[in-house]
Amino acid sequence: MGPDPGPGGPFGLAGTWPRSPAEAVLWQEALAARIQPEGDPGPVCYVAGCDVAYRGEWAYGVVLLFEYATGRLLSHSWARERARFPYVPGLLSFREVPVLLEAFFRLEGPEPDLVLCDGQGIAHPRRMGLAAHLGLCLDRPSIGVAKSRLWGEHDPLPEQALSACPLRDRGEVIGYVLRTRARGRPIYISPGHRIGPEAALRYVLTLLDGHRLPYPTRLADRFARTRLSQEEGR
Repeated sequence: MGPDPGPGGPFGLAGTWPRSPAEAVLWQEALAARIQPEGDPGPVCYVAGCDVAYRGEWAYGVVLLFEYATGRLLSHSWARERARFPYVPGLLSFREVPVLLEAFFRLEGPEPDLVLCDGQGIAHPRRMGLAAHLGLCLDRPSIGVAKSRLWGEHDPLPEQALSACPLRDRGEVIGYVLRTRARGRPIYISPGHRIGPEAALRYVLTLLDGHRLPYPTRLADRFARTRLSQEEGR
């Protein structure tokens, strides 16, 4: 699966790419108008988790495809390319989207009904975190699951496991803060594209398996690190 790789693709991914942070901000502002942070993608049969690891200037993107009802791993794919963009806070998607799109393009099996990313969705200053950007390019419902807060405010979170509260920006709910284990560090869930905040929280809750992070992104992170270790061992 994957986006149209031809030069007529909607986001110029086959050719042009922002050449500076200032240009990338303009891209984000233009693309944000196309994001649909609402709705419910159900029924979900297949879910994908993705992550990126780095070795110097090389980015390794991985995608794992699971059967939603059972959690069974169906297939995986990975891609490697030189990072096209420097690390700049708030502009991470321009570093990670290209290699993830290549990994999705190589993925075999059914197309995912839902994509989980290790990063932000619309809980971002310009509503264009990694999950929003990737979901828009794939035209797939997507959720950002981040380990730290980038944007938004929330009330104090109870210490009990599975406590949740809205993450807001000027009164608008842009996601949820969720404590997956008692007294553990929370995670920050925000919709990317074609899903709303409440549905994003609900799906993440169903994808927990006793760990801090939902298994699609947790296992994608592990696979990316394993892939990187194998490359370093050559």
